[in-house]
Amino acid sequence: MFELLNTVGNPVDLRALPTDALAPLADELRDFILQSVASTGGHLSANLGTVELSIALHYVFDTPHDRIIWDVGHQAYAHKILTGRRQAMASIRQLGGISGFPRRSESRYDAFGTAHSSTSVSAALGMALAARIKGEHRHCIAVIGDGALSGGMAFEAMNNAGLYRRLPLLVILNDNGMSISPAVGALCDHLGELKNMVAPASMFEALGLSYSGPINGHELTELVPALLAMRSRRGPQLLHIVTEKGHGYSPAASDPVLYHGPGKFEPVQGILHAAPGPLSYTQVFGQWLCDEAEDDPRVVAITPAMREGSGLVEFERRFPDRYFDVGIAEQHALTFAAGLAAEGLKPVVAIYSTFLQRGYDQLIHDIAIQNLPVLFAIDRAGIVGADGATHNGAFDIAYLRCVPNLIVMAPADENECRQMLHIALLQHGPTAVRYPRGKGNSAAVSVPVSIGRGEVRRTSRQPARYRVAILAFGSMVLPALESGEALDATVVNMRFIKPLDGALLEELAATHDLLVTIEEGCVMGGAGSGCLEHLAAVGLLRPLLQLGFTDQFIEHGTPEQLLAACGLDSAGITRAIRAFQARQGLEVLLNDSVPSTDALRAQA
Repeated sequence: MFELLNTVGNPVDLRALPTDALAPLADELRDFILQSVASTGGHLSANLGTVELSIALHYVFDTPHDRIIWDVGHQAYAHKILTGRRQAMASIRQLGGISGFPRRSESRYDAFGTAHSSTSVSAALGMALAARIKGEHRHCIAVIGDGALSGGMAFEAMNNAGLYRRLPLLVILNDNGMSISPAVGALCDHLGELKNMVAPASMFEALGLSYSGPINGHELTELVPALLAMRSRRGPQLLHIVTEKGHGYSPAASDPVLYHGPGKFEPVQGILHAAPGPLSYTQVFGQWLCDEAEDDPRVVAITPAMREGSGLVEFERRFPDRYFDVGIAEQHALTFAAGLAAEGLKPVVAIYSTFLQRGYDQLIHDIAIQNLPVLFAIDRAGIVGADGATHNGAFDIAYLRCVPNLIVMAPADENECRQMLHIALLQHGPTAVRYPRGKGNSAAVSVPVSIGRGEVRRTSRQPARYRVAILAFGSMVLPALESGEALDATVVNMRFIKPLDGALLEELAATHDLLVTIEEGCVMGGAGSGCLEHLAAVGLLRPLLQLGFTDQFIEHGTPEQLLAACGLDSAGITRAIRAFQARQGLEVLLNDSVPSTDALRAQA
């Protein structure tokens, strides 16, 4: 079925083919990607668009000696297949399988790990200059597209690269008019105009890059000669190619957003609409935002190119003048929100946890220091699954809770999430509500949410036994309740990471012999650390076990697999508590009398 593809185990085999075999190879490779993604799930539209480019790059350049850096990285499936990982594609994005993104530890052909956008030119420039310093000659090629050129970092790198007039650096601009959502902004419009021009693009020339193109990125008879010509020249160059997301598979070409990252599907039928079920947190957020905007004309929404992923499709339809997609530019998104807030509007920044990292200075310098009322709706907080370490929301609790003026909330379910979002919008300073990927559990909010107050969900029924209090944050409340039943422990929905419910925390320390904090985030500097800090400050000493992500990056797999591997399912929580009890010698029955808070302070 894949006669040509079966002969290509690596780029050396590819370079042995005659040029007239490349187009038939592209057809087979595209069909293989379609069948592979349909059976495993993964990124489809972007990879169908880079088949010919992947073939041409490995055909012309001496990889892996020459370096190819794939920006964003979700467009590198053809590259993986051509570099010896065709059989491993059956395991892509699965526990123990290969990554959905380039990864240095996975293959010597993956020159640089990428998954966030706009990094390729900086990395390629660093590699090219390193080669010059070491006296080595190699080409370094950055493939940037899928809206990544809207990120300011790419222009910072090109501006720097223009200083090195003889450096063998090549930038491939894969212009498909898209990021995940349709690309936006003046730059996108300008590139569209360039497709109809013959003269070189002055914008890139002004940065010191020799410009060629635009050419058809699906036509190998144009791509290969263009790359050969650029290989023979010296100095930073930019080749502008025009491609189509989803090329060769009409359902994906006509709806590249739907086919951006599908689950398993039948290629002949295409993606079928799933039966309605419980609302996801993202859907709850989108509905809430529309309701708030209906009542308050000051409410505006901002997204860094994640309209669909953040649940803003309906908001854009209903409130187009108050919807702002700023492109893949998280730093700009935050300072832009600060400007809106400074003029009395109520900006809501819908952003993934892992992408908020990219605007951290702006969060501190432009928003928190000025105490501006910007609401961060932080989606994908915690484990996201198949995208792995680059996309897991592992660090937001730790990097947010140390910022003055910022309130940080973690809802236990989707109904509590809606309450918290509403409360956050009423505040006069910056707020953040972090919520996980996926569907809620349809729980009813038992106690109304108020700032800095937690909620006891379960009280131990046997006070004479060894007393354990489990302090759960956000998505960990449900498994904590299950573990609480097994251990007959008190279980608390803490709700607020900052400010912590200090009074409740002190009461729990006074009435329990072991405190356990659980969070879907890193332990170091996390919510559990905040509990320890508070108890130390007031002189209350109690054994405290912190459960969360340990000091390592979490690989790809299903959320259920990864949470279990981290010990954050109910069984893992129970095991960890019992093991801690045994290590501390605390499993024995203790005296029935419970010391008061004052007595504990006196002991300290």
